[in-house]
Amino acid sequence: MFSDLIGRLNAACARHAVKVVALFVLLIAGSIGLSALRLSVTTDTGKMFADSLPWKQRVTEMDHLFPQDADQLVAILDSRTPEAGREAARQLGQILSKDHVHFRTVTLPDDNAFYRQNGLLFLDRKDLEPLLDSIVSAQPFLGTLAADPSARGLFGALGLVGEGLRSGQGVPAGFNGALNGFATALEHAVQGHPVDLSWQNLLLGQLSSMGTGHEFVVTQPVLDYNDFEPGAAATQAMRQAIDSLPLVKSGQVSGLITGEVKLGDEEFSTVAHGMITGLIISLVLVALWLVLAVRSPRYIAAILLTLITGLLMTTGLAALAVGELNMISVAFAVLFVGIAVDFAIQYSVRLRGQRDAAGKALPLLDAITLTGRESGAQILVAALATAAGFLAFTPTRFIGVAQLGLIAGIGMVIAFICTMTLLPALLSVFRARLGDGEPGIVSLRSADAFLRHKRTRVIRVFGLLGVVGVALMPLLKFDADPLHTKNPNTEGMRALHVLEANPLTTPYSAQTLAPNMAQAAHMAEVFSKLPSVHDVLWLGALVPEDQDAKRAMIEDTASIVLPTLEVTPASAPDATALRDAAGKAAAQLDAVQGQLSPALERIRQALRVLSKAPDDVLLRTSQALTRFLPDQLSTLKTVLRPSVVTLTSIPEDIRRDYTLPDGRTRLTIHPNGHMSETPVLHRFVAQLETVTPNLAGPAIAIMGSAQTIVTAFIIAAVSALVMIAAILLVVLRRMVDTALVMAPLLMSALLTVIVIVTVPETLNYANIIALPLLLGVGVSFNIYFVMNWRQGLKRPLSSPTARAVLFSALTTATAFGSLAASAHPGTASMGRLLLMSLGCTLACTLVLVPALLPKRPEDTV
Repeated sequence: MFSDLIGRLNAACARHAVKVVALFVLLIAGSIGLSALRLSVTTDTGKMFADSLPWKQRVTEMDHLFPQDADQLVAILDSRTPEAGREAARQLGQILSKDHVHFRTVTLPDDNAFYRQNGLLFLDRKDLEPLLDSIVSAQPFLGTLAADPSARGLFGALGLVGEGLRSGQGVPAGFNGALNGFATALEHAVQGHPVDLSWQNLLLGQLSSMGTGHEFVVTQPVLDYNDFEPGAAATQAMRQAIDSLPLVKSGQVSGLITGEVKLGDEEFSTVAHGMITGLIISLVLVALWLVLAVRSPRYIAAILLTLITGLLMTTGLAALAVGELNMISVAFAVLFVGIAVDFAIQYSVRLRGQRDAAGKALPLLDAITLTGRESGAQILVAALATAAGFLAFTPTRFIGVAQLGLIAGIGMVIAFICTMTLLPALLSVFRARLGDGEPGIVSLRSADAFLRHKRTRVIRVFGLLGVVGVALMPLLKFDADPLHTKNPNTEGMRALHVLEANPLTTPYSAQTLAPNMAQAAHMAEVFSKLPSVHDVLWLGALVPEDQDAKRAMIEDTASIVLPTLEVTPASAPDATALRDAAGKAAAQLDAVQGQLSPALERIRQALRVLSKAPDDVLLRTSQALTRFLPDQLSTLKTVLRPSVVTLTSIPEDIRRDYTLPDGRTRLTIHPNGHMSETPVLHRFVAQLETVTPNLAGPAIAIMGSAQTIVTAFIIAAVSALVMIAAILLVVLRRMVDTALVMAPLLMSALLTVIVIVTVPETLNYANIIALPLLLGVGVSFNIYFVMNWRQGLKRPLSSPTARAVLFSALTTATAFGSLAASAHPGTASMGRLLLMSLGCTLACTLVLVPALLPKRPEDTV
């Protein structure tokens, strides 16, 4: 009865084709309007999980309590000398602070007066003592430089080293590193390319090593949410500012941009480009496959128009149902084309093969009616089963796939409606003709015979493969790290890899809140003892240990050094004065040439050359040698006057990064090891949870999302299988026939496991979408064979059904193959896994299903 209803519906649509097409044109217009007004795309991976998840609530709460850490755009400046990087960061900060159009806040976290003044207090005493000794040893040298902070002063100080050797004084061991630095700088100058000398590395090397090796300018940009890339304008403004810096133009400093905003914009750009390109390529290649499948431009045009109509209508309903697509649900377009084309191919291949009792082609209207009766029920069952496979993910708390499941599930129903209404109408409008000759694949009749004769052996082989698949399931690897699905070649990701290499800047930290300072101190102590923890950063960590002893050591040094630094510097020398100073220093070293260390000998030879150098060489040498000297002398005077640091003396701009007005205190735990490796990350989080379960931060978000995804797919897979089995039982009304559809479906899943482990391919939150596709496509293909076998099909592989299934698989593979070529690793891995699962599904459908079909007395091959 239902088959007759579908046949009459097809006939009615064909007779009133123009009205049907006009109706769908209106639906398309409405869908496009809805999509333009209401549909958007977010790159926020946090939105792919339900807000009700405990770990998500903790992460969201932390972001809410410390909003200064959200929506950041960060410039990372790298340089050969720390002074150059710091100077560039200050210049960049000044430029960006004036740009209120693109930036709300601009901070230089490392260039803070508190850290500059008290830096020595954070050194261990075993490192502080030799550093202070070296400063004291350099006191005469520093006094000379303070009085004359130019190359003339430096040459004079080096000459004093020679005078000291002549009077029997040796060079302090702590000063040898500085002499090597001077020697190298002078040799560069002699060779004609002077390099700025780092006085910080020479005088405060231990203090320099405490940093990250990079300078950061952290901003919160003004985001334009009307743009698909909200931070694009701010990123462009930051890039222009970086490129305008003199130190960047000269090549001394380089700058990369990263941060949540940058990564989100890059990911959207990569994914969107890949999806649009993939959709266009898939439609073009699908059209080429349709040439071989239906062999008629009129059919091809009708099928493509039906596909595009269904896609636009599904997009419009997506705008109503979800409003905002995420990085997974945005793939619904390619999935729709890849799966919905199967319905149209099944219908069209069946239509072209319609014959009367005498073997002559039927009139088009009669053929459409008969095709609707024969294939309508089969396509409906396939559409419902496929939709069930997708919709099973809708109730899960993995919103990324839940959205995709909802959209794709609705899309399968829309695809069925379009196939049963618009496609017959278009075929009528285009006056499609029925095909000539045999509609099936005649060359596969021998394969039919082989499978029927060797069916027991074939089933045994698949049974063995199934056992292997079950055995390999524990070897499946799941990686929930969202960073691994991003394009590693983008600027934001390259900068992020720089941060990952340092435990202090790694993006894989964890955070927790303590109710008060006392509890925070206890938790910090416990965390610090864990093997996976590198350090714990909290407000108490900013109060240095052994302050009294360290301050006493620093005061002793200051009493010796500071008086010699508090002088009025001489005016800058000219080239003649520089040349005379170089010659005098060289002569002083000549007098003790036999006592010179290798570094001093290099210095002597360089000074001898400079004493005869042209004016421009001397002036450029002086600038390079002493460019950062005044600032470093000022820094030295600052660090030798540390303050008494207490919890209450820490400046408010620093305190608000660690404490809340109600007394709660944030602890940030930095890990040991390469955290992008999943086992290392697992161990880190597991050890932290032995202290407290109330954790937040990136590491917790990654682990929580992994658990959520795995749980969601287990629940959804079981639900999908139950729903599909229920649909099949209602329609087929026989347990055996239901098993004939479900068994190959499960086998294709096990074959996919074997392929994934063998290749190997790591599962992630993007490519795991292959599971619902496997269920949907596998059910569709299997249903066609089983239902046609019930209607008397004798040769499955050489039948029109096999032809339709084969070309459906090829068109689907083409659609998914376009994803595999994406520059976005997550999208590409999705395409690869879809191709793998599709290949396994097709193998089970074309080989296992014919072998499983029971023999009947009337069967002849």
